[in-house]
Amino acid sequence: MSLLAKHQQPDANGRIQHITPESAGWRFVGFDVYLLKQGQTLTLESGEKELCLVLVAGLASVKTQYADFPDIGKRQSPFERTPPYSVYVPHHDRVEVVADSDLELAVCSAPGQGDLPARLIAPQDVGVEHRGKGRNKRLVHNILPDDKPADSLLVVEVYTDEGDTSSYPSHKHDQEDSPDETYLEETYYHRFQPEQGFAMQRVYTDDRSLDECMAPYNRDVVTVPRGYHPVATLAGYDNYYLNVMAGPVRKWKFTWEKDHAWVNSDDYPVKEK
Repeated sequence: MSLLAKHQQPDANGRIQHITPESAGWRFVGFDVYLLKQGQTLTLESGEKELCLVLVAGLASVKTQYADFPDIGKRQSPFERTPPYSVYVPHHDRVEVVADSDLELAVCSAPGQGDLPARLIAPQDVGVEHRGKGRNKRLVHNILPDDKPADSLLVVEVYTDEGDTSSYPSHKHDQEDSPDETYLEETYYHRFQPEQGFAMQRVYTDDRSLDECMAPYNRDVVTVPRGYHPVATLAGYDNYYLNVMAGPVRKWKFTWEKDHAWVNSDDYPVKEK
């Protein structure tokens, strides 16, 4: 089974990506992307899942059974590098999205079982941080981290400049019942500026029983069922990706690959670009 899902032409509902636990061969994470035209309406039932709707680009009005969030959104491109508007939707709910402009909408899903209310996650609610140094720097927007209420979902977006790496040094989160790791499935939704760009992403385990290197292009998705999963950008192209994670324990705990952990230390010389 390939870990790379190429984007498709929009279907009647505008959907270009459709990742389910069944299609990915795992248990928790679902991920969809819709490209909606201005004025188009999308209706979704959450069923047994909780949802996090991320406005990757564009404006929308979002209504659930018990909450109304009109006229949200600000950025017209993720590469404006401002935090997005998002909406959390609990299980057993119904949501209607009206595109107030052309809209790129990501729908993140995972099992839901609590009684949390629907809520707006505004840009000021998103934690912004800079990680790494040298050629291993990235900008991170923590949309739905593990210290904010949800049942299963963890959602974050990451910006990596041309020629830099991210999700690096290589780390993994694939062990259950471990004091050092949590089991978290993960998807990467890639975007590039300019749009014809691509990156290199490798997914691999210590014993190399899984070892796959991919070249995701604009709006492709890489699925990470287990193992390490670094991303390397190429000259000329800045990279954005939206990460969705979920597992049996809603906590992001990971371990570094021993061979490359030194990149986090003072032994890694930072050279001027």
